[in-house]
Amino acid sequence: MDSSGAKKVVVLLSGGLDSATVLAMAQADGFACHAISFRYGQKHELELAAAKKVAERAGVAEHIVIDLNLRPIAASALTRDDIPIPKGRSAAEMAGAIPVTYVPARNTIFLSFALAWSETLAVSDIFLGVNALDYSGYPDCRPEYIAAYEKMANLATRASVERHEHLTIHTPLIQLTKGQIITCGLALGVDYSLTSTCYDATADGACGQCDACLLRLKGFAENGIVDPIRYRLGH
Repeated sequence: MDSSGAKKVVVLLSGGLDSATVLAMAQADGFACHAISFRYGQKHELELAAAKKVAERAGVAEHIVIDLNLRPIAASALTRDDIPIPKGRSAAEMAGAIPVTYVPARNTIFLSFALAWSETLAVSDIFLGVNALDYSGYPDCRPEYIAAYEKMANLATRASVERHEHLTIHTPLIQLTKGQIITCGLALGVDYSLTSTCYDATADGACGQCDACLLRLKGFAENGIVDPIRYRLGH
């Protein structure tokens, strides 16, 4: 509990649409949110500026950024300049093989840092914005992965072994489409103009053609509204 009596939780906050929605959902449930973001060598580091804006707008209890460089060990289009980011893929293509934007073990690494911080904060709940429907085929966004990680986490900490405290990983978006996620966020007052989802974002805006942009645009179209962020291609 914090000083106000609210239960504390850790929220993984990338600065994207999904994590901003999860943060709003956790706050709507009355939790005092401690947000954690990562500078991991991603080419789209602009998302961290978005995470800061989202955290400030939400008035989180605390927001920290962890610096770690995954580039030497994680071959991905998001971390390697020699691997191009796919553009203009169809829904069928996105539903196919795991794409080159997959960062090896990223969610496992991020959750491990969140787990360590949660134990330090005496927190037994972690919120994560993974999604198993409108997503780009990442294996660490599936329900079975989250269930396995949660089981492991409850074998790995002093809190679980000595005090028999159970850690829960909350994934409220995991069975929602992107359109449904946006509907939830709008109802909670999420300002999506502050978020950054694009894998190839620049100061001039989002690319509008990477998987993340196409899924995001699809979600806003399903809600019958225009995405409030700037796109370089005039979306």
